[in-house]
Amino acid sequence: MEPNKQSDWVVRSLRSVWHPCTQMQHHETVPLIPVSHGRGAWLYDHEGKRYLDAISSWWVNLFGHANPRINAALKEQLDLLEHAMLAGFTHEPVIRLSEQLAALTGDVLGHCFYASDGASAVEIALKMSFHSWRNRGQAEKQEFVCLKGSYHGETIGALAVTDVALFKDAYGPLLRASQTVMSPDARQAVDGETAQDVARRAAADVERLFVERGDKIAAIIIEPLVQCATGMAMHDPLYLTLVRELCDRHQVHLILDEIAVGCGRTGTFFACEQAGIWPDFLCLSKGISGGYLPLSLVMTRDDIYQAFYSADVTRGFLHSHSYTGNPLACRAALATLQIFEDDHVLEHNRVRAERLTQALAPLANHDRVRHFRQRGMIWAFDAIRAPADFSRRFFSTALEHELLMRPIGSTVYMMPPYILSDDDIDGLAANTLAVFDKVLAG
Repeated sequence: MEPNKQSDWVVRSLRSVWHPCTQMQHHETVPLIPVSHGRGAWLYDHEGKRYLDAISSWWVNLFGHANPRINAALKEQLDLLEHAMLAGFTHEPVIRLSEQLAALTGDVLGHCFYASDGASAVEIALKMSFHSWRNRGQAEKQEFVCLKGSYHGETIGALAVTDVALFKDAYGPLLRASQTVMSPDARQAVDGETAQDVARRAAADVERLFVERGDKIAAIIIEPLVQCATGMAMHDPLYLTLVRELCDRHQVHLILDEIAVGCGRTGTFFACEQAGIWPDFLCLSKGISGGYLPLSLVMTRDDIYQAFYSADVTRGFLHSHSYTGNPLACRAALATLQIFEDDHVLEHNRVRAERLTQALAPLANHDRVRHFRQRGMIWAFDAIRAPADFSRRFFSTALEHELLMRPIGSTVYMMPPYILSDDDIDGLAANTLAVFDKVLAG
């Protein structure tokens, strides 16, 4: 092995690659890790150092890196078909994937429209909602509603329904205005309130807006159960039940962004199952391909589909992406769904989650921690009196303890792949505590 290979890769990347969600100057002091390979829950650099991927590489990797079953499916697909346009053509992987996903909703959401990334799926849902109302003769329904602290992506339409100033403010002049309502974040509970009480207060805020402007509102978009990018803000499923009722009453579409929280992340395959409801549009990405290839999709109901079904081409949904329904990505998704079925993943995740929650008890009871919370395979807690550079220092210190973790502000979270061994769980818990104590000690 070349003695300077690790540092050479870093220099070359910093010279030529503009990294996402990064102030590049920070890499003068924050390490950049060139990954050589991945195996299971671990990533390895060129010097052989390993890092437990405790955030599933931005929430995408469900069954580990270089998963042999997904690898095998992709190798087989490579010899059959790498890509064909989905306009005027179709293929087996996209058909089977659409059928299987629809079946998981009891065929309530029986139509799938494909793209490549989560933000594109949000754009599709927003456009479909707007256009379907116009096709039905209700062109005045043009407004969108989002939750305080919401995040739905970085493209222009998705940013318009995002309420995180760090991502949105610089582009304000480019964005269409949206309405913002109270978040059901359970951390807002006052003395004597439960998470369900907060959910009712937040739903009442939606009702006030719908009564006032329902005839102008096309849709409300919600990240169900966990608002991830705002700091893993968790809410009671009752909120979704109440908002579904309000949407039905006021003729407003419900868009659920399950890009981060779908695919078993919250304990059920779709997060909204825990509320006993289905939306009008459901956005999926990230974990749907097992973390292998870019893939996103919007699932919707037959009445939405029928609003576009016409001999008039201008009434059609003419949105398109070159790699829509890519066969390789769809085949990775089919392999992912097969693992869910074969390995009884949701059932085993409940056992795995209980063990990790128990292992994290020292952090849950830590005197510098508040709002320790868990939903399915997501854990989070907020640091008390965290230093201004807490997130960056935590990331760097975590690497020294064989952990890949990226706090959101002063919120530490874990979203690991669904394959952690007992040893992985114990190590993750112990090392997170060690990192937390070291960062707070300065």
